[in-house]
Formats: sequence, C-alpha cells, structure tokens
Amino acid sequence: MFENLEFPLELKPSDPRFGVGPSLVNSEFIFRLGGTGKELLGTSHRRPAVVELCREMQLGMKEYFKLPDDYSVVIGNGGASFLFDMIGLGLVEKSSLHFTCGEFSQKWYRAHKNIPWIKVDEKAVSYGEGITPEFHEDYDMICATLNETSTGVQIDSIPEVGEKTLLAVDATSGAGQIPLDIKKIDVYFFSAQKVFAGEGGFFICFLSPKARKRALELSDREEYIPNIMDWKYAIETSDKHQTFNTPSISTIYLLNEQLKLMNTLGEAEVARQAKEKADFIYAWADSREYLNCYIADKKYRSTSVATIDLASQYSAEDLCARLRALGWVYDIEPYRKLGRNQFRISLFHNISIEDLKKLTNLIDFAINSEDKTS
Repeated sequence: MFENLEFPLELKPSDPRFGVGPSLVNSEFIFRLGGTGKELLGTSHRRPAVVELCREMQLGMKEYFKLPDDYSVVIGNGGASFLFDMIGLGLVEKSSLHFTCGEFSQKWYRAHKNIPWIKVDEKAVSYGEGITPEFHEDYDMICATLNETSTGVQIDSIPEVGEKTLLAVDATSGAGQIPLDIKKIDVYFFSAQKVFAGEGGFFICFLSPKARKRALELSDREEYIPNIMDWKYAIETSDKHQTFNTPSISTIYLLNEQLKLMNTLGEAEVARQAKEKADFIYAWADSREYLNCYIADKKYRSTSVATIDLASQYSAEDLCARLRALGWVYDIEPYRKLGRNQFRISLFHNISIEDLKKLTNLIDFAINSEDKTS
C-alpha cells in the first residue's frame, strides 16, 4: 500500500524530521559548532572553554525553569534511562512508589525493582490511559513521569509530598514545554535529545536542597554503587561546571544553543506554542473518520508527543515507509512495542506548525488517494 504514491510538491515539509528523540536539531547550530574550529572540540573538558560552556548551560537552565537559588543543576553522561538506576541506587532510602502508564515509566519501576535493598511498588494503568500521581507517606520517594514518550500521555498534576519524601519526575520528553511547579519537585530530570534538541547520552537533573542532602548522605551507604553512578561525584563535579567522566562536547554545545534560543522566548511562550500545535493535531485527528486520538481522555493528551491511530484498512507502516523513501518525512512510526497502526508525531519546539500542517495534508492526501483506487 502507498508504495508508488506521488505527492504534490507543495505538501513537502521544510524539514523531514518529526521524531520524538533524537529530535530535529537546528542546522544553524551545527554550522556554528563547526565555526568553533580548534577552540572547543578536541579540547580538555577540565579546561576553561568547556567548563565555561557547561557553566553557561547550567545558568541557562536556571533562568529558563526559574529554579530557586538553592536548587542544583547536576549534569552527566547517560540519558534518563541511566538515571533510572542511579536514582534508585543513590536517592531512595528505603522505598519508592511508581505511577506507570507506558514503557518508560515501567522501565523506571523495573530498574528500582532490581535493587535488592529497597522496597518498590507500582500503581499502573493500561497503555493509552493517563494517571495522576499521589502522595503516599509509606514511601520516601514518589516517582512520576511528566510525559510518557511511548504513548503520548502527560500527567495533569503533581502532589505535595511530606518532609521525608522526595518527589522525582522523569521529564524527558516534556521538559521545556510542559510546565510544572519545580518548587514542588525534588528530583527533576531529562535527556538532551528531546525538546532541547541535543544528542543522546547526556542528562540534566535538578535537585532540591532536600534531595541533594539525601544524595550526599546515602553516598556513604554500605551497598556498592559504581563511581559513575555515585551522586556525590556527580554533584561535586557539576558544582565545578564539569561532568564526572568525559562528555560529548558537541551534545552540550547543541543543547546550549537550543536553550539560548528558547530563553529568548521564555517557557510560557514555548508552552503556548506547544499547546497551539497540540490543539491543531488533535482537532485534525478528531475531524477525520479514519483517525482516532490514541489518548481518549483529553486532559492527559500530551502537548509534546501526539499519538494518532489510523483505521485498520490503511497501513500506517506502509505510509511511513513511503514518506521516508521519498525523504519527505522521518520517524513518525509508533513506539515499537505498542504494535499499533499508529503515527507518533513530535510537537517539540523546533517543529513548526506550518510543517505539521503539511504533514497532516500528506496523510490526508495518501488516504484519499487510496480510497480512489480501492
């Protein structure tokens, strides 16, 4: 199906990248990176050029998210999946409770479940459903996922937690355009390759004073923790605007350039633009007989990752393959483990609403063309 379909040239998006991570990197920033010549890439990450780059990025994060002065911006190698283990090993004292609604929130739960010295429980809903995290005083960490990348579910609120409990939020595919009150969160973390359009393999984690204190206290626990996952080392090196081990300097550079761009707008304006794109894409899906929004409950529909089901008589896989072969559209396939006849479309900041409109027109054109030949 669709293998020989040709599309009108006026429907071609200005950029083919619609994936939810790695995401669309601004080409201008790549050229700027090349322009740094011999002064950045290939230099020591312990020396002024890279240290200043990290410092600028950390300060930019504090500005963008309006972090309280006493919050720490911890940076390091390994994405959010790396932090699933690192948080369980070094920030959970005795027990964690996980609110899960998809593959990545469950992956975090499973990572903690594998740690033998902590108690780990889960409150789960079926894929495609939303979940609202709640405070339970029997746990010293509550784990919530801001935006479930696999399904396109975002949480609608976060709880207040007690003095002895940390609220941890995996914000990987939502950080930057799904606002939350950071002051209510103790551990807020994300990867570079989503909204902030860096490369993979790098994390940013905000720690409240309460979380920082616990991390430093637990670093002396008897159980073995690899140095690379030790919060003490991560905090100490981040305070010096460095990472514990050698980072990808290009990743930090691209992340910082994107952050500077978004800081010219501010989080509120970025979030407004994201909602505009989300409103458009969901209204389009609701208006077509051959489409359905995968997330039925509107309050849980993501403003950063849209999941749209296609009627069974058409093949989303074939259409994605045709658009990819033409070089017009990349990476709108569904999350592989869902096995759905679906499109998963990024609404990240770098993707323009004009290109989203062209994408929807391409899908409409393909379906209408198939109907005419059937």
